[in-house]
Amino acid sequence: MDSTQLARYIEETDGISKPWLLLQLRLKKLQERRDTIPHEEYMQEIAELHTALMNLGEWWVGIEKEVFGSNSF
Repeated sequence: MDSTQLARYIEETDGISKPWLLLQLRLKKLQERRDTIPHEEYMQEIAELHTALMNLGEWWVGIEKEVFGSNSF
C-alpha cells in the first residue's frame, strides 16, 4: 500500500481522528522519499516519528477491541 492508498483508507474509515494512523501515513511518505533525501535527514525524521509515537502513550487502553479486533482480548 502506498501513501495515496493509505491516505484514502484513513479518509474512508474516519481515521483522521486516530493519531496512530496519521503516524503510519507520515512513515509511509518518508519511506517513499528515502532514496531522494540525505541519510542524516532520513534518520532525523525517523527519530521524530519515534518520539511522536512514544508520546501517544498507551492510546489503545479501553479501546482494545476496536483497535485490535474482537478476538484479541
